[in-house]
Order: sequence, then structure tokens, then C-alpha cells
Amino acid sequence: MIVAVGYLRLAVEAIGAAVIGIGAASTVFRYVLFLLGLRKDTNSNIRLHFGLFLVLGLEFQLAADILATAVAPTFEEVQLLGAIVVIRTVLNYFLQKEIESEREHAPPEPERDAPSG
Repeated sequence: MIVAVGYLRLAVEAIGAAVIGIGAASTVFRYVLFLLGLRKDTNSNIRLHFGLFLVLGLEFQLAADILATAVAPTFEEVQLLGAIVVIRTVLNYFLQKEIESEREHAPPEPERDAPSG
């Protein structure tokens, strides 16, 4: 059981890292297209795009931390998890608030060219 949870934790942690990495790459790609004039975007829309990936990635990272202490945790591990949960929850809360604020103030994303017909 301990080994299985350990592998599950690693998988969830890797998923979280992948989500953040994909979000970073996607955001850089969007920003480059914006700089080259190939995509009409705003800084707010670009930040919002990346923020959504960060929020999701942090949720996976938090889940991995919880899994790490799920099997026979020591008191020190529980304390460390508590500190990590508080830090990531506060970070996630303020990131979510910023995303909501960006959504309220950002113009709608430009529509993609859809084939007519």
C-alpha cells in the first residue's frame, strides 16, 4: 500500500508539473503570436490564460502533498503538510481572486477564424 501511494503521489505530482509546464509553453506561444501581430490579444487575457493553468497545477501539487502524508505520517510530516497546505491555499486563493478580477476587466477574447459555410 505504501509503495502504491508513493507511485500515485509521483504521478499526481508529475501531472501538476506537466499542467504548469504546458500552461507556460502555451502562454509563451500566445505571447509570441501577439508580439508578431498574428494574434490580437491583451496582456490581461494572456495573464488569465496562464493563471488558469497555475491554479489547476497547484491543485495537483497540493493533492500530491496530501498523498505523501496519507500513509503512516509522523507528527513532523503532518506539520509540514499543514504549512504547505496553508501556503498553497493562500497562494491559490489570491491567484483565483486575480483571475476573477482579470475576467471582469478583460475584454472578451478575440474569436478564432471559423470556416464559413
